[in-house]
Formats: sequence, C-alpha cells, structure tokens
Amino acid sequence: MSDDKLLPLRQKIDAIDAQILDLLNQRALVAEEVGHVKAVTNAPVFRPEREAQVLRGVAERNPGPLLSADVQLIFREIMSACRALERRVVVAFLGPVGTFSEQAVYKQFGHAIQALPCVSIDEVFRATEAGTADFGVVPIENSTEGAINRTLDLLLQTSLVISGEVAIPVQHSLMSQRGTMQGVTRICAHSQALAQCQAWLNQHYPHIERHAVASNAEAARMAGADASVAAIASEIAGHQYQLGIISAHIQDDPHNRTRFAVVGRLHTNPSGKDQTSMVLATPNRAGAVYQLLAPLSGHGVSMTRFESRPARTGNWEYYFYVDVEGHVKDEKVAAALRELDDKAAFFKILGSYPCTE
Repeated sequence: MSDDKLLPLRQKIDAIDAQILDLLNQRALVAEEVGHVKAVTNAPVFRPEREAQVLRGVAERNPGPLLSADVQLIFREIMSACRALERRVVVAFLGPVGTFSEQAVYKQFGHAIQALPCVSIDEVFRATEAGTADFGVVPIENSTEGAINRTLDLLLQTSLVISGEVAIPVQHSLMSQRGTMQGVTRICAHSQALAQCQAWLNQHYPHIERHAVASNAEAARMAGADASVAAIASEIAGHQYQLGIISAHIQDDPHNRTRFAVVGRLHTNPSGKDQTSMVLATPNRAGAVYQLLAPLSGHGVSMTRFESRPARTGNWEYYFYVDVEGHVKDEKVAAALRELDDKAAFFKILGSYPCTE
C-alpha cells in the first residue's frame, strides 16, 4: 500500500531531478562562455566578491523549506564545479588532510579544486607567493585563544593580500587507536587546541603528558601509527586515520570558532558587505594611538577588530592590526585611510574582502 503512494511521488522527484540536471548544465554552458571572456581579458577565475553576492542572493530569495545555509552549501558546490570548467584553482592550507584549515578551504572554494596540504603556515605563504598555489588559507584568530601570531607576523611581511575570510566552528575530540586511554602516555595536538581544551584535560587527565605538534591532523596521524598517543582533533581527522573517539566536544568553550584568511594576489572589488584589514604603527609619543585612529571616527567608519603585536625592536614598540567595515573603494573608507596613512609611522593595507556570514 505504501509503495502505491510513494511511486507517484518518486516519479515526481525523478522529473524534477531531470529539470535540475538540465538547468545545471545550462548554467555550466554559460559559465564556459564566461571563461572564454575571462581568458581574452586575462580576468581571474575566482571572484570572491561575485560568489559572495550569489550566496547572499540565494539566501535572501530562499522561500524554504530548505534552510538558507543548506541552499548556500549547494550553490557553493555548483559554483565550484562551474569554475573548474575554466580551471581548477589550487589552494594551499595547513595540512595534513583532516585539519580545520582543510575544512575552511572547502567551505570557501567548494570541492572542485586542487587542495595542497602544507607542513606549516610559513609554507602556505611560500607556496602562494611562489605561484605553486593560487590562494592560501591560514588561521588568523580563534574565539577562545585570540590571534594566531605567526599568521599576523607573516601578513606584515608578505606581498600577498587578503581576499576572503572563513569562520569554522571548532569541535575537538579526544581519540586513539583503541578508542580508549588504555596504554596512552601522551596527548598530542596543536598548541592552540591544547589551550582550548586545557580545563577539560586538567579535570580528566591531569597527569598525562601533553605534546604540541604542527597541527591536529598531524596529531591524528601520529595516534594512528602509535597506540601510546591520543590525539585532539576533528572527527574528520579521526576518520581519516581510523581512530576511535574517547570523548567528543572536549573544547572548554562550546561556541569555539576559528577565523581563517584567504591570501593571494587577487584584489577584490566591493561586494556590498565588505571588511578591510590593515596594520599600523604609531609615532612614539603620548596619545599617538588615539590620534591615529581618530580618522575612523571622523569619517564614520566602524572598527571591528583591534589587535596589538610587538614590533620586536626592543623599544616597546607595537604594530596594530585593525579591521574596519567597508571596502577601500568606498568613499568614506578611502578618505579615512588616506588620513591614517598621513598620520601613521607605518601603514599597510592587508586587503579588502567580503565579510563572512
């Protein structure tokens, strides 16, 4: 009886699927035409501001019952597949496979890309600067532990610019070969992950050695090869290295998130909802920081982030990393930045790019 009721519904779904397939290929044909035009004008394959506009648009027009986040995920993959008809973008990230950085890559670019795992954040920058990768994805800030200092230092030095940002919920699990702590003598993870799980570890395994490694996925790889090692990593990394979960969601902050920057040579155009990142240094005098930032208030530009970092000169001097709402091509932002440039002892725009949702 149930099959009699399901059959016409399944036939209806099959007919709709055929329409969707036809429309997807129509879209792909238009995307190929776009690729031909880009090839003539030497325009970039990936335009983050355009893709951000498309994703915002489908969310705004979505009548349901599908959730807007799910619709955006589908459209991200459609755009990724169509983009790959022009050329597969190469994206470097902090490896090995299974890191949160890899998750950020796919969230930003979709899966129709060539992902390039690197052994360190430095290597992500080097691969992108050398042209081995078109873009690099690097962690820049964690909601629990704050800024990723190595990324800030490299942004100061590099010729690359930020062309996008991605935020990933960070959920850590403790895993081992056996799925138990039997025989485990070391808990390995990235230093940030160890810090993000410190209270939980102190409560449950205070006497077991903790060892910082290059990434959580590297810790998972080590645990997969050595039964005396337990890893703190994502469940994706645990699955990759066939680990059993001892305890899930052990991060001290249940809302723990990491923000990633997309770096490359692409300067984006305004998308309608953008952010600009910069780094500044002040003259060494009283009230200099307040006076330096006054142009932002004067031109009605909202500051969303302010981070200080020692300049390593030995004279207690600092660089200030600042994010503001808006794009460098927005009139009020451009006016404020011109004044900042005049007042600052050092001034560098790190990039203007679409805000993460």
